[in-house]
Amino acid sequence: MFRRRLIAALLLAAAPLVALPASSVAAQEPGREAPAGGQVPLSRVLKDIAQRYPGKQLNTTMGQSGGRPVYLVQWQLSNGRIVVLTVDAQTGQVLG
Repeated sequence: MFRRRLIAALLLAAAPLVALPASSVAAQEPGREAPAGGQVPLSRVLKDIAQRYPGKQLNTTMGQSGGRPVYLVQWQLSNGRIVVLTVDAQTGQVLG
């Protein structure tokens, strides 16, 4: 288990970081935010990312940004480029 996490962390660290425009995965619809203190389900985040950025998920891990929980999603775009998307786990908003 430790070995898999170590490999995942190394892959995320080695992936070139490409800035994509900040946008909201959760399209500001009522009920799209997680309940108070909760998180948007990863399945919903991945579905929303796939609609916005055609490609596939390579890896996902949890982290923190500015004291808030985030999903770090390693994503391969349809042109083969690999990006790491930082997604606010409470709102579903792509932060970068």
